[in-house]
Formats: sequence, C-alpha cells, structure tokens
Amino acid sequence: MSKQSGLGDALYIAGYDFSGDIGSLGGIGGGPAALEVTGIDKSAPERIGGLRDGHIDFTSFFNPTAGRSHPRLSLLPTGDVIMSYFRGATLGGASANLVAKQLNYDGTRGDDGAFTFTAGSQGNGYGLEWGTSMTAGKRTDSTATNGTSVDFGTGSTTFGLQAYLHVFSFTGTSVTVKLQESSDNGVGDAFADVTGGAFTAATGITSQRIATASGQTVERYLRVVTTGTFSNAVFAVSVNRNPVATSF
Repeated sequence: MSKQSGLGDALYIAGYDFSGDIGSLGGIGGGPAALEVTGIDKSAPERIGGLRDGHIDFTSFFNPTAGRSHPRLSLLPTGDVIMSYFRGATLGGASANLVAKQLNYDGTRGDDGAFTFTAGSQGNGYGLEWGTSMTAGKRTDSTATNGTSVDFGTGSTTFGLQAYLHVFSFTGTSVTVKLQESSDNGVGDAFADVTGGAFTAATGITSQRIATASGQTVERYLRVVTTGTFSNAVFAVSVNRNPVATSF
C-alpha cells in the first residue's frame, strides 16, 4: 500500500461521531513504559517494558449543537469513555482504539477570534490498541446483514482478539453486532461466529469493548454481522487480532 495523508479521518467517542468538530489530533500514542534496570557494570541504560498505556489528544472547535462536541465533551465524565480513530473510511483500514479517561477540555479564544478547545485522554486498563477497521467508517444496516469480509493476510493466529463498537443511531428493538470467521472467505469453510466475538445487544447510542480468550484461535478472514429487530442501525467496528501473546 502506498503512503497516505490524514485526509478523511474520523474520531468517534462513546458512540458519537465528532469528526466534523475536530480540527487536529495532537497525538495518538501508547506502549509499555520504559523501566530502567541498569546494572552498575553497564556504560549505557538497560530498560525493560513496564505498564501498557495510551493517549489520544485533540483540538475541537466550539459546536454547541445538541449531540455535538461541546455538550458532550464539556461534561468531563469521570467514568471511562471509548475512543476510536479511523484512518480514512476504508474497510480494512487502520484504526486506533482506547478505553480512556478524558482529562480536560480547555478553551482558547485566539486573537483572530477562533474559539477552540484542547482535550487529552489517558488510557485506563488496556492501553492504546491499533487495529483494523471492520466497517468502512460508519456502516448503516436496515435489516440483519452479513458484512463484507476483511482478509488479515496470514493464516490463523492463536492469540485471540479485541474488538470495539460504536453505535451512533438506532431505530428498532435491538441489534446484536458480532464477528464471524472463516479460513478461506467462506469458499469451503463457512463463516461461523467467533467465540466471545458478540457485543451486548444495543438499543440506542452506545460503545463497547470485548475480548476473546487470550489463547483463542482466530481465522484469516473476519466479517461483521448484525442480527435483531431494527430498521436502522448506524455503527462502526474495529478489531485487533493479536499477532503475539497479549495480556492486560
């Protein structure tokens, strides 16, 4: 794949699409803390990995419309929020996900009259997880649907997966969003539900994170399927299929 710009990106927070209100992303980062364990016989630092962490920082424009950035972000919730950054609206694209605490919402009125806010978030419990977009940005289903599969490019892995869901709008009784897998895109191996790969049934705006067993086998092809009774469900899904053993 060729080099890309950051045009057409999206930022989803707790089931709300704030992409049109976000002017820039100041940082998307994470990884283990570097713990120094330098022996007295060494001439340079020795380090080992410590606690996993992550952060997503951004600048937002002032938008007081109901359901937009200011009414939601100014609440400064004390609980966790789920954040997902989608690099473009392409099925199989890159996406970064974080269970986080929103740290601040600081406004600045510039000399030119611009009114913007900076907000930071710090990971809580899991750290930043780069994954694969299982929907082309936001997906809209009007009935139970089998989504298009994504080829993860290698055979099965044996380290489980984590997945993130944002439901932006919903009309109906409930919708269950789940993952299915196949070794050959359904040619000879029919798609089947991923064990532990179903989100809790949604009845409105929501966001969720799920994880399978850490040693579970995950096949090469994955797709997102919806079931339930509904006439409109707008949602986005991101998956991190672990290439190595992962613990939190």
